[in-house]
Amino acid sequence: MKKQIGFGSLCVHGPEEQRHTRPHQLPIYATSSFCFDSIEQGMEVFLGNQPGHIYSRFGNPTVDAAAGQVARLESHGAGFEASGLLTSSGMAAISTLLMGLLQPGDAILTQGNLYGGTTALFREILQPLDIRFQATGLGRLDQVETCLKKNPGIRLLFFETPANPTLDCFDMAALAELAHKYNCIVVADNTFATPYLQQPLRFGVDFVIHSTTKYLNGHGNSTAGAIIGRDEGQMQEAVLPRLKLLGTNCNPWDAWLLYNGLKTLEVRMERHCRNARQLAQWLHRHPDVEKVNYPGLESHPGHEVAKKQMRDFGGMLSFELKGGLEAGKRFMNRLQLATLTPTLGDVDTLALHPASMSHISVPREVRLQYGITDGLVRISTGIENIEDIIADVEGAMGG
Repeated sequence: MKKQIGFGSLCVHGPEEQRHTRPHQLPIYATSSFCFDSIEQGMEVFLGNQPGHIYSRFGNPTVDAAAGQVARLESHGAGFEASGLLTSSGMAAISTLLMGLLQPGDAILTQGNLYGGTTALFREILQPLDIRFQATGLGRLDQVETCLKKNPGIRLLFFETPANPTLDCFDMAALAELAHKYNCIVVADNTFATPYLQQPLRFGVDFVIHSTTKYLNGHGNSTAGAIIGRDEGQMQEAVLPRLKLLGTNCNPWDAWLLYNGLKTLEVRMERHCRNARQLAQWLHRHPDVEKVNYPGLESHPGHEVAKKQMRDFGGMLSFELKGGLEAGKRFMNRLQLATLTPTLGDVDTLALHPASMSHISVPREVRLQYGITDGLVRISTGIENIEDIIADVEGAMGG
């Protein structure tokens, strides 16, 4: 007969886990570490000879399930399987990936109108480590090739398409082919588009990153990032070790929220796209608007590229008010339905004025060089009724 343990020991140990029932929803594995049935099993798991989890910084069933789902979405219908990892944020995804792929002396080629946080990472973290970067117009393949020829140290091409906040679109297949010609790794930030609208891996891109905080989660209640790669060997040998050592792993709670958000990705994106298209068309006709940046408009320079590589044109747009900085600030203060916030991709409509918010510390001449004008407003179009969104924008313009 098994000896009865003491009351205090019972408080600590409790019953054994019941494994004969299967949950309908993904469980949250809120545990820092995992147990082994024997030392021999533990040795096999540590050596990588047997599947299993060791420590949640290295991997966790909830996190792995969400990472695998993002990877499946990015490679859906592509004829190959991708590999995925989740990180604590989109910035953690970028930093973990680049520190896993690059060495001192290497260089990054990118665009000028890049998300400000990514540019700051390149400048303030990677440059002191002797990983340099340079920007060029990625819409001009001749300029890209000139850069690759002149600087043989460029080992990686990094881009966003559509770009933040000007919605520039770049030809992923052409860029990937050119970069590979010069032995460069190609990385695409697919946060704006999501794998529902475009799948960069299908165009020859090597790695895709996401801030899953945005559209993939969709509800503004978690912060996480994703790294998706075509080559599982590189993911396991170059990227995963950096994630483990840097401690940039996602936690089970945020992974669980992401996993549940992904269930409605298609239906949300359909509504986001439809609303953004109608709002862009309305803004295009408004007398106070100088310019509308939305790939779905035929007037947008990237319209044909977007048509070629996107299923639809997305929920993001930006527009330039004729009154400049003061007009932009006045517009933001008059909004009632939309929320003023420096994020995007939630179900509600979100507004950002880059000149006074996200890019306030960027020198004006640098902003203007890349189309981030004083009167530019970025809208993450939500899934509300489009009539209410347009009425709010119209009211904020004083019309």
